[in-house]
Amino acid sequence: MGVSAPLAAPEIDETTDLRAAPLEPWEVVVWNDPVNLMSYVVRVFRTYFGYSLERATALMLAVHHDGHAIVATGPRETMEVHAQAMHDYGLWATVRKAGR
Repeated sequence: MGVSAPLAAPEIDETTDLRAAPLEPWEVVVWNDPVNLMSYVVRVFRTYFGYSLERATALMLAVHHDGHAIVATGPRETMEVHAQAMHDYGLWATVRKAGR
């Protein structure tokens, strides 16, 4: 049997600390639909997110006029929970990386 050469230790870049890297933000997008009343969408945004009447109304109008609005931004897991909550309220929502 031959003798194997010892394996070289992998080089490690100690200047990169993944724990210190910020997490990429994600966002919840609510889409316009032909079913829900505008007043209901405002109520959902106020009830679930705790938005003021003015903020909830502005987001609802963006959904209505632009076809969609970003209603929350944060870590992916949290945004997935928010999107599921929007589905539970009967709204159309998706999660995507912020800035797209």
